[in-house]
Amino acid sequence: MYKSSSLPTNFIHLLSTLLRSPSVVSAEHSFFRVLQRELEERGATVTWYEGVLVAQGKKPNSLYLSAHIDRHGLICTGPNEFQYAAFVAGARSDLLGNSVGEELMRKIVDRFEGEQVYAYEPWSGAYRGKGKIKNAHICDFRNNLIFELVGLEHLVAGTPVAFLDNLNVTDEALIGQLDNVLTAAALVYLFELGYEGTAFFTAQEEAGKSWRYLLEWFRRFGGSTNQLIVVDTSPYPDFETAGKQHLVLRNKDANASFNQPLTQKLSTLCQQLDFRIQFKDEYVEQRNAQLEKDGEATMSLGSTELGRIVAASNGLVDGTTLQIPTSGYHTMSETAPLFCVAAFLQVLQHLAEIA
Repeated sequence: MYKSSSLPTNFIHLLSTLLRSPSVVSAEHSFFRVLQRELEERGATVTWYEGVLVAQGKKPNSLYLSAHIDRHGLICTGPNEFQYAAFVAGARSDLLGNSVGEELMRKIVDRFEGEQVYAYEPWSGAYRGKGKIKNAHICDFRNNLIFELVGLEHLVAGTPVAFLDNLNVTDEALIGQLDNVLTAAALVYLFELGYEGTAFFTAQEEAGKSWRYLLEWFRRFGGSTNQLIVVDTSPYPDFETAGKQHLVLRNKDANASFNQPLTQKLSTLCQQLDFRIQFKDEYVEQRNAQLEKDGEATMSLGSTELGRIVAASNGLVDGTTLQIPTSGYHTMSETAPLFCVAAFLQVLQHLAEIA
């Protein structure tokens, strides 16, 4: 095992490589190609299905782990017109039949002003030029976010635009657009260490669609017991709050309750390894109690990939989550404490029974 203040060089290199490979919501094909290469180089058997790449070792039924691989970005929707890709892919604008919540739009409308971006071919990943976000505004007619870019006026509708990002490693943290390339990189790295189970890499989680692809796989091949552990980052308001725990677990989300024995197994393992944990649903409920006393709006329990698949599978799939606490969620500066990432890797190794 490695010290809590450091991370393996191979893992950092892998994460940096993956972070430089675009994977905008609904345009993840080129990233799947990168993943396939990295996984096969580490001995995994890789199979593509619609919306999910499946990597398996010699004992595929020994453990099921899943991470989503899509990241936020833009999509060209007309001449020099760009919209938030997750909203378009999720059909959450009036233009596509539903409505994007004004509160969410107002939270992110000024988040990316001045950010460097680049366009790419969604299947091959071929570079299509770079630009910069000049501004963004909410279109009252379409009830969606419209971005104005400089330098990408030549793009045609349907072209994805990714945020230009590089991994920044400090003495305390990893910084970048980490959601969710961070835990996806961890699953790839696990095969380098000798992982023999199954890892799923799902598309369009940020658009609320990934669980459908995963459920289809279990309907094809799953047995009677499908205990799935979904890994991801978990947002906190600031770096100090995120660093109060090593890892984040859940008893439930807004959609369903999770598998209690498996959740308890993770909790016990973390305690044995002397890692501090927090149950995110309990954290939200405690904050909501205080917010109600103060007369303020309460927080949602959140909607996770696992909660969606548990609610929809009629008992076919259950499981729990394991998350890395971060701050700066859904920005180019999402920040994960090094000791939290180190703890995450150690728990995965124990679950996979890797010496």
